[in-house]
Amino acid sequence: MAVNRRRGEVSAIIDGTERRLCLTLGALAELEDAFAADNLGALAERFQSGRLSARDLIRIIGAGLRGGGAEVKDAEVERMRIDGAAAGAAALAAELLSAAFGSGEEAAGAGTANP
Repeated sequence: MAVNRRRGEVSAIIDGTERRLCLTLGALAELEDAFAADNLGALAERFQSGRLSARDLIRIIGAGLRGGGAEVKDAEVERMRIDGAAAGAAALAAELLSAAFGSGEEAAGAGTANP
């Protein structure tokens, strides 16, 4: 499956099937709500800590699947098998966040306008 990284798309093998995931603006708004973040900058700061719970991973991966076009609820994501198990889920979430926010300094400025 070809993905467009410039649009923030990533692919992953989930339940034995290659799937497209993307943190669209709608998916990011969903995550802002789930994590009680006031804006994208606050959301990026939350994720930069690198300390994500299993519940965080479910929310991020679920939002990415929905952003990629899947009709899936977080309760279904809880039961999905991701290549690499928990480490694979963490790597997938990190890849999604990197694709959406960039890395390092780019992520820190996600909620601010650049002159």
